[in-house]
Amino acid sequence: MRFTPEHEQFRLTVRAIIESEINPYVDEWEEAGIFPAHELYPKLAAAGIFGLEYDEEFGGQGADHTFTLILGEELGWSCDVAGVPMAIAVQASMSTPALAKFGSSELKHKYLAPAMRGEMVTSVAVSEPDAGSDVAGIKTRAVRDGDDWIINGTKMWITSGTQADWICVLARTSDEGGYAGMSQIIVQSDTPGFSVGRAIKKMGNHSSDTGELVFDNVRVPVSNTVGEIGRGFQQQMSQFQDERLVAAYMVCGSMRRAIERTKEYLQQRDAFGKPLMANQYIQYRLAELVAEIDIITEYCYTAGERYAAGQDVSRMATIAKLKTGRLQREVADACVQFHGGMGYAEEMWPARYFRDGRLTSIGGGADEVMLRVLAMMEGMTKR
Repeated sequence: MRFTPEHEQFRLTVRAIIESEINPYVDEWEEAGIFPAHELYPKLAAAGIFGLEYDEEFGGQGADHTFTLILGEELGWSCDVAGVPMAIAVQASMSTPALAKFGSSELKHKYLAPAMRGEMVTSVAVSEPDAGSDVAGIKTRAVRDGDDWIINGTKMWITSGTQADWICVLARTSDEGGYAGMSQIIVQSDTPGFSVGRAIKKMGNHSSDTGELVFDNVRVPVSNTVGEIGRGFQQQMSQFQDERLVAAYMVCGSMRRAIERTKEYLQQRDAFGKPLMANQYIQYRLAELVAEIDIITEYCYTAGERYAAGQDVSRMATIAKLKTGRLQREVADACVQFHGGMGYAEEMWPARYFRDGRLTSIGGGADEVMLRVLAMMEGMTKR
């Protein structure tokens, strides 16, 4: 992929704001279990980080997907923590693409534009206590009452759920089972009947708040439906493509940074009278990981270019999500191992990277779901 001067300037812009507005505070935010999104997001928006591919009329930047690729890559490379970049990616590429693609002009002016200005924090609610990767199993229902939906149910594992101003909720709007009869509905968090059941404590990504959301006879206008009633599943699948791509971009950046930081440590740390990097096994293992990172990074670049050209890259997004998640686990394990006891200590970065990176193979569709999707694409599930 050939990056233009405009791409490189944007990369420097993203890197600068991360270094000034995020990295100095990550330890504090990790300890608190949340970061102040309402304070941070307007600063990110002013730097042009949100709405890269959205219409300028609705607070977007009017750029193409290659700039989203750079954003993801730089979030992974520059941030000293994974929780905040994950929440930023939710705002930029996970909770808003369906609204931008399928929403009415009124909805986009009311909800998308202020989110892209950083004035509203957003979230996307699909998973439930009994339906995570199995989207067809969701039970949250929206029953029509005149010009309103009345929503009941519980959503689980919702990034930014405890501080979101609005949530893109996937709910059943008819009695059709399976993948049919779902709709995406925008719900404001100040609507009566909506509540945060609890904030979920997690193994990693501590600075990103994750909530259980409760909908108890929540009444919202039918006009808050994103796109066509009954097409929510299909729209969410399209939104998942954006989510999986940006996740892969972030992982590629973070893996390269982790290897670089490990190399620096091994060159400075002496053992048996010489730097640890002089150990041939360590050299070869890191070289092998670098080769794997290069391969998946170039694959992601190709996927990004094709997506920017308007091609369907759902297959590539599935593979990228699967392979980056698995490779990240290998990279994180090697970084901890080669740091020795210091890699196991919380005062050093590898322990956090190890904990944070484990989510990639679970969130946004577990590895097993990615394999199932790929098997279906290959016709392996036909009888």
